[in-house]
Amino acid sequence: MTHSGAKPIWRQIPKGVWALGFVSMLMDISSEMIHSLLPIFMLTTLHASSLSIGLIEGAAEATALIVKVFSGVLSDYLGKRKSLALIGYSLGALTKPLFAVAGSSGMVLTARLLDRVGKGMRGAPRDALVADITPPEIRGAAFGLRQSLDTVGSFLGPLLAVALMLLWANDFRAVFWVAVIPGLLSVMMLLFGVQEPKHIQRSQHGNPIKRANLQHLHADYWRVVIIGAVFTLARFSEAFLVLRAQQSGIPIALLPLAMVAMNIVYSATAYPFGRLSDSISHRKLLAWGLLVLIAADLVLASSADWRVVLAGVGLWGIHMGMTQGLLAKMVADTAPADLRGTAYGFFNLVGGIAMLIASVTAGLLWDSYGAEFTFFAGAGFCAITLFILIAHQSLQK
Repeated sequence: MTHSGAKPIWRQIPKGVWALGFVSMLMDISSEMIHSLLPIFMLTTLHASSLSIGLIEGAAEATALIVKVFSGVLSDYLGKRKSLALIGYSLGALTKPLFAVAGSSGMVLTARLLDRVGKGMRGAPRDALVADITPPEIRGAAFGLRQSLDTVGSFLGPLLAVALMLLWANDFRAVFWVAVIPGLLSVMMLLFGVQEPKHIQRSQHGNPIKRANLQHLHADYWRVVIIGAVFTLARFSEAFLVLRAQQSGIPIALLPLAMVAMNIVYSATAYPFGRLSDSISHRKLLAWGLLVLIAADLVLASSADWRVVLAGVGLWGIHMGMTQGLLAKMVADTAPADLRGTAYGFFNLVGGIAMLIASVTAGLLWDSYGAEFTFFAGAGFCAITLFILIAHQSLQK
């Protein structure tokens, strides 16, 4: 697909977007080497409950999304994106050793929170930077590409974790130490490989979070925020995919392959669906994404057989590829350029609260009623979300 005989779309995407994609990929290799093993490490080594795992995962992801508010606002106020992203990536790299020395769930929680503060600091400025340097007509493709490269790291990390677990006889802590290396490489690539565009404007309105300035974020933007939050409520932490895989009898060293499978599918579908979002109805694509997530929940609820779990994990990855880049594009399309960082920040604040609620609820259901009930409940909430989306679209006609 090209525009008016021009270069293919992937060649029109700015070099800065490619560079940011590789920065994300390296950090995701580092993070996923740890996160793909962390639920089982807490369950088998630290003897944590499913509720504790859900609480830690939900709190960690919520922290990352909430911190994005402040980093996004600050990036608008200063007119600087790269420096804030650099601080966030550096913090993410420097917290990795804490996982290797953790001796309790409390220590893991501390490490996860600090790690996710780093993620929160870099997320909104990075997404705003992608939007700043990309022409509007190919933003969907640009966000899809960055997400796709990011997700390559999300399956390379667990693959490396599996190889090292097999090599080192399930030595979780040794794997966690190795994860420090790609994290540091990510920081170096951002420092030397990404140039901040000169045309980024400092917010013309002063403090971006003053009430008068927030009024520049129009109703279309706040509708996207609500849609994003409802989607997050319908999709709890991927840690529960690893726990479901553990029930299938897969050896501990191979459990990260569940995340590998999901992220291979996610990476393969993010860019094509990103391109598709530039040319079709956003709500239609979101609705299809929900249908795929319902199918994933129902498959995962039906059996713990490893082949069934693999199919459910694959469907989960398709859902992520269909929706995550699309939601980022929708924020960029509905927010003023000089408040874009703030817009991503508030979008992720609401999403962070929703992620905490979803993951804690999933942990409670898992401990009280089992895995099957948890995934059936997820499918039910997806169905409610789909109904709300369709009803809202009908009312707008």
